[in-house]
Amino acid sequence: MKQLRFLTHVLLLTISIAMTHGLGHAQAPAAYQEAIVSSSTTAHDDGTLDYTPLSPRCKFNLFLKQTHSPYTFLSSGFQATWAQAMGQWPHYGGGTQGWAKRFGATLADTESRRFIQTFALSTVLHQDPRYFPSRKRMLMARVWYSTTRVVVTKNDNGNSAFNTSEFLGALVSSAVQNAYYPRHDRTFGDTMNRFGGALSSDAIEDILREFAPDVKRLFRKHAPKTVLKIEEKLPIPPEDKP
Repeated sequence: MKQLRFLTHVLLLTISIAMTHGLGHAQAPAAYQEAIVSSSTTAHDDGTLDYTPLSPRCKFNLFLKQTHSPYTFLSSGFQATWAQAMGQWPHYGGGTQGWAKRFGATLADTESRRFIQTFALSTVLHQDPRYFPSRKRMLMARVWYSTTRVVVTKNDNGNSAFNTSEFLGALVSSAVQNAYYPRHDRTFGDTMNRFGGALSSDAIEDILREFAPDVKRLFRKHAPKTVLKIEEKLPIPPEDKP
């Protein structure tokens, strides 16, 4: 029963983080809308779409915004706590010192991967690091679309292409982690496990991004008036409000 309750809290925390602020290759926040077009496709009456690419400077600004986001540190803290509870990286030890080492490792993982994937590789390979919501309406079609975004992305010309920056970014960052992980966790098998975990994590994040607006509307529709009044007084950024 305790394990079920703990997993429920973990799931709710993960969903809340994903809904309030995009991670990884999410679209840019409002603070950068003058440099990064948040809605990168514009529909015309004839059904055609105009695609607005990101310049290298915009991609770097997107990386910087994600780097300084408080949700980045919150996510790293959660992952460090989970890793310590599950006994991951036992050579880091326990207690506060062991948690601090795990927190530093997970934060370094996040920041290095974002730089490599969101800015460096996407700029060199001319690919777009953002997530573009599906235009489909069927549930399974949207799930399939979101999970396949780790494989398919957009080039800077607006065409669909293999997500090379995703795969190379996950692979390179997984190899870089061998520089600061415990010696016993630097094997080829460990590196490949981290590579697969990174791709799986991004697939789950894309699913959450796809359905986050629906979940937010659902919760807001059924939320008590007292909660709505409290929400109005909180300093929530406009782009994060339902």
